[in-house]
Amino acid sequence: MLTWLRTALFALAATLSLLAHTPILLAGRFLPFERRYRLLFSFGRSILWLARVITGIRHEVEGLEHLDPTGGNLVLAKHQSTWETMFLPSTLRFPAFVLKRELLRIPVFGQGLKAIEPIAIDRAAGRKALAEILRQGSAALADGRDVVIFPEGTRRLPGTPPNYRIGGAMLAERSGARVIPMAVDSGCLWPKKGFRMRPGTIHVVFGPPIETEGRTANEINDATQEWIEATQEALYARHGCPTHASGPA
Repeated sequence: MLTWLRTALFALAATLSLLAHTPILLAGRFLPFERRYRLLFSFGRSILWLARVITGIRHEVEGLEHLDPTGGNLVLAKHQSTWETMFLPSTLRFPAFVLKRELLRIPVFGQGLKAIEPIAIDRAAGRKALAEILRQGSAALADGRDVVIFPEGTRRLPGTPPNYRIGGAMLAERSGARVIPMAVDSGCLWPKKGFRMRPGTIHVVFGPPIETEGRTANEINDATQEWIEATQEALYARHGCPTHASGPA
């Protein structure tokens, strides 16, 4: 019961935070890009703070030494919760997220997303969407931005069998960028489904770079999946989350 009440209070506080940040989300697009990015993601920082104070969700990060602080990191990450979309902009260098174009149509929030120049694709477009990932992703990496791709395309419940798509690996093959794999167990505390946020610690692990030179996209994708899924199993054990063998949560 207490967990449910905390979750309800968080939802109310997050809504109020969005309303308070509305002028920033709308006006921030007129600022220079770097200032705009930092300002717009003050909303994300507020969500992380509210989650910590109200619901007791904290986080620990390992492997930051694997990231190039000057940018150009291609991060292929597990996606389980809204949490990591708020966390990553505070950790990476002006990351360009690959996301579905429909998100840009959300009133106010979509305007804020558009202002940080994501790689927005139409998932139904097939090869055209892949071409956009390769074109825009290569340009962002060349500009010194980090690029974030969730290879499974959407949030996954802990324990769901993996389904890694090859787009991120193809971008790595084309651009020559090293892949930084990322594992996270946010779904154990802030799940995709249901109205219940559990107190505890979310663990984020950035892995050693996966070298891409001389490797095919399939080889890069397999190496990425192998590292992330092995690390996920270790993280799930800390929270008592299900493993792939035990089925979805």
